[in-house]
Amino acid sequence: MTKDQVLREAHLCFYERDIADIDQELDGFLELSGARCALLVDRSGHMVTRRGASLDGSLESVAALAAGSFSATREMARILGEGEFNSLFHQGARESIQISAVSDRSLFVIVFDDHSNLGLVRFYAEETTSRLIEVFTAIAERPPEEGKGEGDSGLSEDFGSKATAALDELF
Repeated sequence: MTKDQVLREAHLCFYERDIADIDQELDGFLELSGARCALLVDRSGHMVTRRGASLDGSLESVAALAAGSFSATREMARILGEGEFNSLFHQGARESIQISAVSDRSLFVIVFDDHSNLGLVRFYAEETTSRLIEVFTAIAERPPEEGKGEGDSGLSEDFGSKATAALDELF
């Protein structure tokens, strides 16, 4: 197995074309639902992409906290004998957040206010989650070379040793 394949198996790995497909789904969701902001976040809390309005706080912080909240909820589900709760909702006085599992590796985080409503957000979130799963399936089934942009040759054979050397120099 090549280093590209190992990386793709262990982590989410998106190319520019993949992000464009995901962004298109998020834009469609925002238009239909009236939500303010949509984020795709990996389960460890790293933001993959975001669409919509900026928020007052740090979106990276929202992404990390959403992943942590979802992780805690997953543990509650396990204690209750559920495999996992597939969505989580936090209601605020002005803004609310809906978090939905997209796959075993990512979360769809939606921030919305009173210009939309929970029913509308949940309805379109389910539809968008299904389409995002289709996008992820296509990405996973595609040979790695097909996703690369022009001039992108992937990881070089000595990537690991060069990265280790660079980190050793820092510390």
